[in-house]
Amino acid sequence: MNGRIRTLRIVARSMWKRASGRYALVVMGLWLLVSAVSLVWTPYSLLATDGFDTWGSPSSSHLLGTDGVGADVLSWLMAGSRTNLVIAVLTVVVAAAFGLLLVAAMVSRNSAFSSASVVVVDALISIPTVLVALILSVPFGASAAVIVAACGFAYGLNLARILRPSALLAARSAYVESAIWSGASPIRVFFTHIMPNTLPVLSVQLSMSAGTSLLAEAGLTYLGVGVGSGVPSWGHSLTTSVRFISIYPLAVVWPGLVVTLVVIALNLFGDTLRDAIDPLTNPALREAA
Repeated sequence: MNGRIRTLRIVARSMWKRASGRYALVVMGLWLLVSAVSLVWTPYSLLATDGFDTWGSPSSSHLLGTDGVGADVLSWLMAGSRTNLVIAVLTVVVAAAFGLLLVAAMVSRNSAFSSASVVVVDALISIPTVLVALILSVPFGASAAVIVAACGFAYGLNLARILRPSALLAARSAYVESAIWSGASPIRVFFTHIMPNTLPVLSVQLSMSAGTSLLAEAGLTYLGVGVGSGVPSWGHSLTTSVRFISIYPLAVVWPGLVVTLVVIALNLFGDTLRDAIDPLTNPALREAA
């Protein structure tokens, strides 16, 4: 237990030493903080509107201005942060579970089953995420669940395709053969010996999936198959203001800026975490081993 805590400290310290890691950790920390605060407080109620103060410029009473119905933009962005956080986390969970299940099938010792799994993944990966979302929206309607399911399906396929080479290399290694001959179950072999060898690549892909899910939320909400009209999200804020971008550009700048900063942070987080957890690129881990 103490060894794991020490390893986590080394990884966190290594990430903080890099400018990209500090940026990612600070932005993600603020995201989590704002999401937590928005559960109990926002500057204005989301239902509060002022028909005499629509598309208002930033002021002391409305720090980021107001939208087309006179609602406070900052309040909606704060409340939307928790919606996007839930979407990002659930997308990563679904993509990881689905992707690792496919990886386990693709590196199976049954060659026929393994080859068939590769063919199925190659066939399904060509299906666009938007098409999956549109199909799911027909029976289930527009909701965050549609975004999570569509993105989790698409990103899981992509994850499996990218992880297969490193997982296959580990599956054919001598220590995996020894574990199998010693009586270890296939599940234990996969999670104990194969999956740890994919962690550097896995961390990058999952962080990219989280960032891409935020972009997908904005795009799918704009198409009408994302979150509902009454649910606060960054995509909803963009959708309600993009039609007036030529007249009120600031209304689009704020949600667009937030999405951009967070997506960059998520991508940098994955890259920095990959270097921090890999002993080949982190001398501190080698010294602690």
